[in-house]
Amino acid sequence: MAFLQIIPSASASASPSSSLPHNTFSFSLNPKFQYSTRLNIFQRRRTNSKSLLLRCSASSFSEKHHTNSPKSDDVVELPLFPLPLVLFPGAILPLQIFEFRYRIMMHTLLHTDLRFGVIYSDAVSGTADVGCVGEVIKHERLVDDRFFLICKGQERFRVNKLVRTKPYLVAQVTWLEDRPSASEDTDLDGLADDVETYMKDVIRLSNRLGGKPEKEVGDLRRNLFPTPFSFFVGSTFEGAPREQQALLELEDTAARLTREKETLRNTLNYLTAASAVKDVFPSSSS
Repeated sequence: MAFLQIIPSASASASPSSSLPHNTFSFSLNPKFQYSTRLNIFQRRRTNSKSLLLRCSASSFSEKHHTNSPKSDDVVELPLFPLPLVLFPGAILPLQIFEFRYRIMMHTLLHTDLRFGVIYSDAVSGTADVGCVGEVIKHERLVDDRFFLICKGQERFRVNKLVRTKPYLVAQVTWLEDRPSASEDTDLDGLADDVETYMKDVIRLSNRLGGKPEKEVGDLRRNLFPTPFSFFVGSTFEGAPREQQALLELEDTAARLTREKETLRNTLNYLTAASAVKDVFPSSSS
């Protein structure tokens, strides 16, 4: 397996509520995977008792992630599903549910609005305050009462307080939306184009290091507006969930794209150096 280094941007220390270390993040690539214009660029599997697979493609990220968008000052109660991953608006999340308390949650959701909160949690940083709604768009109930779900990321939310902890978490939340950029001169489309260019270069060099043909990378943006495109880019940063969480929490599209641009530029510099070493010492590359 080939490993890249996703290198945090210089602004990492300023991330909202996520204290990110100033080191590199492992970004793994499946050597059997071939990049395409849909950019299904990651697969993630949990190593604990839950079976989990996360895929994402640019075509999943519609210009509008939902209809009848809730107002940002609405306060609602939302069941929460803590997971060691970050769900972004527009992303597709397959889940297999077999833990008893979450089977109970699913029975409830299937009789209500099919929406629950996916929120990042790990043993080091605990449970985040900002998450993303996962809406069940397809489900299958198995014979042993397990569920297989296909969910799609919808609105982001911030947890105000927990209102119940058993049999599963339920929180009072408010909705989170990007604010207009502070500078009226910010060229969001230009930033998005720069990010796409860096992504293409990263894909090209990572394919080369992985021994794959250096094919021309197609359209990654697929006519997405800057905000959904920024979420799509963040969803591709596999192996760096704390960096993804920081991106999810940002409330400024320009700031999110700028941070992603810096991260991809640092990653490209790393790949360029690794490629040069491979050219000089081809037998030492793996």
